[in-house]
Amino acid sequence: MSDALDALTEQLLSAARRAGADDADAMAVRATSLSVDVRAGALEQAERSEGTDIGLRVFVGKRSAVVSASDTSARTIDEMADRAVAMAREAPEDKYAGLADADQLAKDWDVAALELCDPAAEPDPATLQRDAERAEAAALRNKGVSQVQSASAGYGAQEIHLAASNGFEGGYRRTSRGLSCVAIAGTGTAMERDYDGDSRSFQADLRDADEIGVCAAERAVARLGARKPPTGAYPVLFDERIASSLIGHLLSAINGSAVTRGATFMRDAMGTQVLPKGLSMIENPHRPRASGSRPFDGEGLPVSERAIVQDGVLQGWTLDLSTARQLGLAPTGNAARSTGGAPSPSNWNIALTQGTKSREDLMREMGTGLWVTSMIGSTINPTTGDYSRGAAGVWIENGEPTHTVNECTIAGNLRDMLLALVPANDARDYLSRVVPSLLVPGMTLAGN
Repeated sequence: MSDALDALTEQLLSAARRAGADDADAMAVRATSLSVDVRAGALEQAERSEGTDIGLRVFVGKRSAVVSASDTSARTIDEMADRAVAMAREAPEDKYAGLADADQLAKDWDVAALELCDPAAEPDPATLQRDAERAEAAALRNKGVSQVQSASAGYGAQEIHLAASNGFEGGYRRTSRGLSCVAIAGTGTAMERDYDGDSRSFQADLRDADEIGVCAAERAVARLGARKPPTGAYPVLFDERIASSLIGHLLSAINGSAVTRGATFMRDAMGTQVLPKGLSMIENPHRPRASGSRPFDGEGLPVSERAIVQDGVLQGWTLDLSTARQLGLAPTGNAARSTGGAPSPSNWNIALTQGTKSREDLMREMGTGLWVTSMIGSTINPTTGDYSRGAAGVWIENGEPTHTVNECTIAGNLRDMLLALVPANDARDYLSRVVPSLLVPGMTLAGN
């Protein structure tokens, strides 16, 4: 880990002590990003940025404040500490505020085992441009594609260091590599658009640029000739690409921030059935090469594998220190933070139990209904779980795809939808959210 970031966090803590803080924690992040966009076979845009951000959270009694900066000079650090302490003295008291106790802190972790950082050298812009050009060219080989809206390649690297006056100190480095292509098929008012892309921690794991371009083109062309589906009650199959959004609604509903406010349709669901029997939802922050992996959380607490839902029954909330104290529970090691904000609960890598049947098997079983491949907009009530979203996809008739559909709305209640889920077996196991295609046996469709 960078000695420079270690020194910055120590300077921030020392400045906080001099300014009169009772406790403090500090975060330093050094980030590098490189992105290239290609259009019509030529470079459209190239950007590179690098810099160091620092953040300081101070406590004066039960009052706290957070400040951040991108200037790491000694003068700025002193000014940050003075300003933070002054702000904290004016802030309202929060009896749940405070750092972790020493016996709660993470003490041993193996960053190398997580494989967060690709040892390969940072790619040069020419390499990224060639990848984007290949994806675009592959998409344009499809005669049904009228143009490629964008083909982009990017690289990112972060060094993160956290230290606190309770004795915690730790850091790690992570990298990311991405490639995407958005293809447009048809012309005029009949144009349809779709995409494909990939994002990995290691360059060697990234899917081939030709494959991404071909897939984006095929998806766009397949959407031509879309029309509205009939209005009524039908089964809806959420494609694997978007199915994780349903699980995301469940994760939001059991987040400690929502639970402590009572602003969630799951507020009384602890220990009850929230998914069908046989389905579990496991969080594992120790998966190698996964974007949600980390050695400790944003408050220096250890992270560990846990069953959020076991055999369909909700086992626990997602908590940071503050929300855990409010609920009288133990924190779950799920604090996320940035240099400019206080910690808040967030989930790491999530995996939902997969089914035994393929997506095509579920189509045959659903008979007549909608296979949703994309969604736009949303009207979701987090307190009641009422759900309504614009959707597009493929109409299924007698278990077989017949034609594409768009300009429709799907609606239901999340509590009922989650309890009725039927999973397929097509989840991608390298994603941070490993969720297969999901069938909801009954929803309301508004079309023609």
